[in-house]
Amino acid sequence: MEGNNKLESVYSTKVRAGKRRTYFFDVRKTKGEDFYITITESTKRFNGDGYDRHKIFLYKEDFNRFVDSMTEAVNHVKHNLMPDYDYNEYEKRQKEWEEKMAAEAKEKSNSSETSEDDMSW
Repeated sequence: MEGNNKLESVYSTKVRAGKRRTYFFDVRKTKGEDFYITITESTKRFNGDGYDRHKIFLYKEDFNRFVDSMTEAVNHVKHNLMPDYDYNEYEKRQKEWEEKMAAEAKEKSNSSETSEDDMSW
């Protein structure tokens, strides 16, 4: 990767948030052997022509304050503003959607295998 200016990604995870939005959490390594996190929101454009991306760079000296403030803000909404809301609602929907996509992919795979078997005689 000589000559590549991109910094090395050492860990990555993502959160799918509905049909159009995904959050990416990437740990990157600098040339000086330091680490930072990029948080990227990627949203599919309504016209289907690509994605809009917004990025936050989070450096190690801000990790604790960032997590503390994020937790405080989330807890304020959960406990003070919307205490009766079912915050697992979207987790359930996402799980159902993923299961549906997996079943459709399996069905598609099985039908293509059946088609290939039919042609092999």
